[in-house]
Formats: sequence, structure tokens, C-alpha cells
Amino acid sequence: MNRLTFKLEKRLTPSPVMVYIIPLISVLLALLLGGIFLVLTGEKPLDVYSLMFVDSLGSKYGLTETMVKAIPLMLTSLGVSLAFKMKLWNIGAEGQLYMGAMAASWLPLTIPSLPAYIMLPGMLILGMIAGGLWALLTAIPRAIWKVNEIITTLMLNYVAILWVDYLVYGPWKDPNGSNFPISASFSEAARLPGLGDSRIHAGLFFALALAVLLAIVFKYSRWGYSINVIGSSERAARYAGMNIKRNILLVMFLSGAISGIAGMAEVSGIIGKLQHGISPGYGYTAIIVAWLSKLNPITILIVSVLFGALQVGGYAVQVEGIPAAVATMLQGAILFFVLGGEIFTNYRLKLIRQKGEELSK
Repeated sequence: MNRLTFKLEKRLTPSPVMVYIIPLISVLLALLLGGIFLVLTGEKPLDVYSLMFVDSLGSKYGLTETMVKAIPLMLTSLGVSLAFKMKLWNIGAEGQLYMGAMAASWLPLTIPSLPAYIMLPGMLILGMIAGGLWALLTAIPRAIWKVNEIITTLMLNYVAILWVDYLVYGPWKDPNGSNFPISASFSEAARLPGLGDSRIHAGLFFALALAVLLAIVFKYSRWGYSINVIGSSERAARYAGMNIKRNILLVMFLSGAISGIAGMAEVSGIIGKLQHGISPGYGYTAIIVAWLSKLNPITILIVSVLFGALQVGGYAVQVEGIPAAVATMLQGAILFFVLGGEIFTNYRLKLIRQKGEELSK
């Protein structure tokens, strides 16, 4: 008796409709899963989601806080998207953000008397260099010995976070900080200018400029074309004479440098000092944002705002006695469904007999 089996067959050209429908369905399924969890815990899903939406996007304060959360998400997501374009799996944006924040903090803590026109560019450059070099530590073994960059970038996150903790608990600890793990406050010259009287700062313009620049590079430049070719097929790129090792080093450095800007923007634009826990996981959330945006720099800006709203909404429901972890759970569920949806975007399911005779598509 013939047995029926399933087979996944790669699509030659993924459906353009599926490319955009699958992420939308993924978000809806994540909300459905979150709703089931809320029902099981005795909550009303529609009330919780309504509260999250209103508190994050329904008021001036909520919109401001959403944008504050969205800025580092935009920057770290743009950073990882650059690496992902070349199939370099940079999972280390969190650590690169921390190293960028640390290096940027060194200048105002060491030479606080510098004027703003020297201080801020100096902090930006130091943050970029530190984030880029931290990523380069994983790019070198990847380029030379094919060491898996997923593991190395992930592990270096913890090293960077603990290094910053060492500094704020030790050498850089503010003696007047009431024993809290914080550095001394930055001078006014080391603070990024804000928009009016809100907490939204100039880091937003960094993100907007980088998004436009990356969109142009990906679509119109020869180097952007090289990144896509190398990501699609190293063999084809090598045959075309492209320098794969050099591009690995350059792309990973720039990817880390952009995340380093996110660290600089956080300590300069929001916190005004270096402290323990400067990021609630922006570098990890950036992975979800980048994939949900299909690595499109302009779309990343929009999705980052939505995820910023999700984080602010999570804090809002905590006031009502609902764990803020609901927002984190939704983020994880979205990533799970997006990655699962990629299968149906790139493959079609076939039902075949054991002998190989096709029954249906």
C-alpha cells in the first residue's frame, strides 16, 4: 500500500504577496497567542491590548516615550540589517551598544570641560569605533577560519555588559551617587539636544539619516550589489572576483559601529551618565524588527516605532497588575511566527506518494 509523504520544495521566485502578508499574519497570530495566555490568567485580552495602545500612542507623553524607545531600536536594527543582508548573523548588537556607550562615556568623564562642538562629535566617533571593533572581534575569525559568528557575537554580549558593570561598580562609580552603580553625570556639553521640551533627542536624526543612506547603498551602489551577491552565493561572488574576506570585515565593523551609535545616543540623549542596565534588550529586539521589516531600512523605522509602543504598553499594563513581560512574550511570539512564515514564503508544500508520484501541490 502506498504511503503519503510531505515534501517542501523551494520556490524559484517567492510570491510578492506572501512576502508582505506573512509578517502581518505573524503579528496577528502572536496577538492571538498572547490573548490565549491572558485569558488563561484571568485577563481580558481586548482590554489589555486597548490599554497598551492608548498608553503608548494615545497621548503626547505616550508618543514621546514610544519614540524614546524607538530610537535605539532603529539604530540597532539598521546595524544588524546591514550584516544580515550579507548573511552574517550579527546577534551581538546588544554588546556593541554597551561598548559604544562605554567608549562615548569616557570622553565626558575624562575631559568634562570640552565644548559641545568637540564633545558630541568625539563621543559619536568613539562610540562608533568601539561598537565596530567589538563586532570586528567576531568578523576576523569568521573571515579567516569560518568560525560561526552566531556564537561569538552572542557570547561577547555578556562580556560587554559585565565590563560596563565592572566600570560603574568600580573605577567609574560616582562617589556621590549614594552607592548606586552609576558614573558621574555628564556636563551639559555632552548631552544631545532634544526636540523642544520632550525627551526625544537628536539620535532620531542619526537613525533617519542612516536609514536613507543604507536604502540608497542597498539599491543603487556597487558595494550594495556586492553585499547582496555575497549573501546570496559566496561561490558566485568569488567567481565574480569579489573580495569576500574584506567585505566580511567591513560589513561587520559598520554593523557594530551603527549599534555603537545607539549606545552613544542612549547615554548622551537620555541617561546623561553611564549606568548598570542601560538597555532593556534593544539589541535582541532589533533582530525581530529587522526580520519583520524584511531588512528594508525605511520599513525598519516604522516597525521600530511599533515595537517601541509595545515596550511602553508593557510598562503601562504593569500598573494594572499585569506583568510587563507580556510585551516581551509578544515580541518572542512575533519572531517565532515570522521565522515559521518564512518557510511558506520560500517553499511550497507538496503531497506525494512514497514512489514519488505527485498527488497535489
